Amino acid sequence: MPLALLALAIGAFGIGTTEFVIMGLLPQVAGDFGVSVPTAGLLVTGYALGVVAGAPLMTLLGTKVTRKRMLMLLMGVFVVGNLISAVAPVFAVLLIGRIVTSLAHGAFFGIGAVVAADLVAPAKRAGAIALMFTGLTVANVVGVPLGTYVGQSAGWRITFVLVAGLGVVGLLGVARLVPDMPKPAGVRLRHELAVFRNAQVVLAMAMTVLGFGAVFAAITYIAPMMTDVAGFADSSVTWLLVLLGLGMVAGNLIGGRFADRRLMPMLYTALAALAVVMGLFTFTAQYKAAAAVTIFLVGVLGFATVPPLQKRVLDHASGAPTLASAVNIGAFNLGNALAAWLGGLVISAGHGYAAANWVGVALASSALILAVVAGSLERRASRPGRLVVRSDDGDGAAEPVPVAADQHAG
Repeated sequence: MPLALLALAIGAFGIGTTEFVIMGLLPQVAGDFGVSVPTAGLLVTGYALGVVAGAPLMTLLGTKVTRKRMLMLLMGVFVVGNLISAVAPVFAVLLIGRIVTSLAHGAFFGIGAVVAADLVAPAKRAGAIALMFTGLTVANVVGVPLGTYVGQSAGWRITFVLVAGLGVVGLLGVARLVPDMPKPAGVRLRHELAVFRNAQVVLAMAMTVLGFGAVFAAITYIAPMMTDVAGFADSSVTWLLVLLGLGMVAGNLIGGRFADRRLMPMLYTALAALAVVMGLFTFTAQYKAAAAVTIFLVGVLGFATVPPLQKRVLDHASGAPTLASAVNIGAFNLGNALAAWLGGLVISAGHGYAAANWVGVALASSALILAVVAGSLERRASRPGRLVVRSDDGDGAAEPVPVAADQHAG
């Protein structure tokens, strides 16, 4: 694997740390600003929605520069946003800082995934994408628990200062290690937008929203769930987040390995198992040992879907992948926002922190249904002898053209 993938993983590590560390600090932030925990959960929702909006916006703004320069600019925005969060005098400013930070997230992963895929042979694309996302998952093993510990002992503002420092390291890594690859010739904005007419691209993004949203239904409120329901001490949240992170690392590597071999079966299995585990979490959250095991499984199954979903979008948008890749990263975070909001509604309605897991069951089950539909459409399109009407040389006539078994109709 090229050394440039290390630089992308470093940037992913910083972004992953700032995205997930807030979950372990929600009680402290809520206490400092005098707001409820569900209100503090808006820091998760606001970040996620910022990624959704920022992914296409920042990607389109970056069409005039090389991908390397855009990655460096995005890391600069990331540093600024975290510094704003660190000095926020009121909750609203902290929310603004989170949104500024989030603007870098989607475009960095979207552009980074394209760069990672272009650095290796086609048969290794999912593995390269997974290696970049390993930075995100390792952040949950090292960065998030460490940031949570620092936040609980020295104050959450110090955590954001340290995360800003990670952004500086990521910026230097990209500048030093990522090659200045030229933009593909002939790809214009209309080509990038045209891929959204492909039903498989849209279905893959919808699966992303629902499937990964299921994970966030549980982990957004993991700190109060584990302390108030399972009975863990506040200090135990750190090692519980380590368990979650270890699961994410394992799931990401498993997903990357099998996505290059049997992508759709991998998705079916992961989503079905995730729905089951989320349902079990509603009950296992009452018991310390069972809750710890379930947290690990949520990490494994949730991140096992990431490389195959990202690769599926890149495969079906192969002619103009950059915007589609970035928008799919936004789709992950749209699911995060949806799950955090729905989970907050369930909690605010008085059903308890563990009841948010039922939101995860509904979202994972919906994603599985869409995956089955997408697989069925793909098999139908690849049947030998199927006739597809294609326009002739511009004279308005059309003729039926048989589609071979190894072709996709589009």
